[in-house]
Amino acid sequence: MVDAIVNLALGALLMAFPAPLVRLLGVPGAASAFYPSILGAVLFGIGIALVIDWSRPGAGGLGLRGAIAINLCGAAALAAWLIFGGLDLPSRGQVFLWLLVLLLGGLSAVEAAVAVIRGHRQAGGTRENPGQP
Repeated sequence: MVDAIVNLALGALLMAFPAPLVRLLGVPGAASAFYPSILGAVLFGIGIALVIDWSRPGAGGLGLRGAIAINLCGAAALAAWLIFGGLDLPSRGQVFLWLLVLLLGGLSAVEAAVAVIRGHRQAGGTRENPGQP
């Protein structure tokens, strides 16, 4: 659980990437907060995945739900940059990044559907009587 807290905190800090914190810590700054915030979103997603893993003993690792959390955090941060970040990108850069958002979001949707189907099958349910063999 400590690992999850560290990832969540570091991820949140990097997503914001405030200049005063950079100066306070004495770490190198960046011309743009784009890459640090994307990394922060991925770390935040890993933190969420670790919390999910911690809350499900015996689940055997981060698994599918963890991958979904990581992908969605990365996609959300990237989409936020594209919408609100005022990025000065050529059209091909915007198309590439939006395709990446769609790929990560679509992959997460497919993974979520697979998780639901697997959970339904493991519960022994049928379409007519969920949870009933």
